[in-house]
Amino acid sequence: MDLIVESSAFAPLPLGFCGLGTGYLIYGPEELFHWPKRDESVDRSTGVWGIWLPGFCQLVTGIILFVGLTWFQVFKDAPLYMAALAFSAYGIHWFALGYNRWQGVDPRTNAGDWPVGLLFVGLTLIYISDFFHSIGQAWGERSLGLWHLVTGLWLMYLTFATSLNFSLGMTLPL
Repeated sequence: MDLIVESSAFAPLPLGFCGLGTGYLIYGPEELFHWPKRDESVDRSTGVWGIWLPGFCQLVTGIILFVGLTWFQVFKDAPLYMAALAFSAYGIHWFALGYNRWQGVDPRTNAGDWPVGLLFVGLTLIYISDFFHSIGQAWGERSLGLWHLVTGLWLMYLTFATSLNFSLGMTLPL
């Protein structure tokens, strides 16, 4: 017996956006204005908020999108697949950020992660180029292509280096 499920126009994107926005609004004043002043109590509190609002809301959004796109096929728009991936990955990222804040972990350990930082620079350049392409700027498409290629090559390096580091114990920069 086939289960017939109707398409839905109600993808849970607002849930993910709200969670992420709340996380930025919680962490932003601390980082910009040093308010409230960070101490163990504040870090534990904002760590929990970082886990549950941006982390959980985005992860739930990603899971709902993946399940809706693949198992039940209630969502049909192809760009929602990328949204599912992004919300899931960023939700997990916020779990790590919140947990590290909650535990009072030294954030300076992230400074040595320049290869991943470089990836985010590439992604930012892609989004900027895509914006100009979407508003009809002719150079936007070529810029988008350039940053897709450069970032894609960098991702292939990260894939290769991660595989060699994990499987052969190499120490390529990651």
